[in-house]
Amino acid sequence: MQTLTDTRLSFRRTVSADITTLMRIRLAVKENRLSDPSYVTVADCEAYLDELGRGWVCEEDGQIIAFSFAAREDHSIWALFTDPEHEGKGAGKRLLQLAVDWLFELGAERVQLGTAVGTRAERFYAAQGWERGGMRNGIEVEFTLPRPSPA
Repeated sequence: MQTLTDTRLSFRRTVSADITTLMRIRLAVKENRLSDPSYVTVADCEAYLDELGRGWVCEEDGQIIAFSFAAREDHSIWALFTDPEHEGKGAGKRLLQLAVDWLFELGAERVQLGTAVGTRAERFYAAQGWERGGMRNGIEVEFTLPRPSPA
C-alpha cells in the first residue's frame, strides 16, 4: 500500500479497520451534518473501499484526521470530511485531489459533487476551481470539475 507524505501529514488508501474512526469524524463535523446518522452505514463505507469506489485517509502522527471517498459509477465525490479539531492543515485539499485524480484515471470527463449551500465546503470547492451549478434535491448545490485539457 502506497503512502504519500506531505510534511507532517501522510495519505493512504482506506482499509476496513479505519471505518469506525471515519464514522466518528463524519458525526463530529459542524456543517453538512447528517440529519439521520443511520443514513450512512458501516456497510456503505465498506462498499466504497473498492467495489463502488475508493477511499483515502489523512493521518497526522498516526491518527486519522480526515478522509475522502470517490464513487466509481457516477464519477462523484461521495465524501470528504475533516475532523473539526484538525481543519486548516491542507488535508481536505490533498484528499480531494487524490479522489479526483483517481476518477480521471478511470476515464471520467468530469467529476461531480453536492454540498450544502452557504457552507465553508461550498467556498472550498469554488476556491479549488470547481464550477458551481444548480441545486439538486432542493438542498444541495452541485459542483463539477471538468477533466483538465492535455498540456
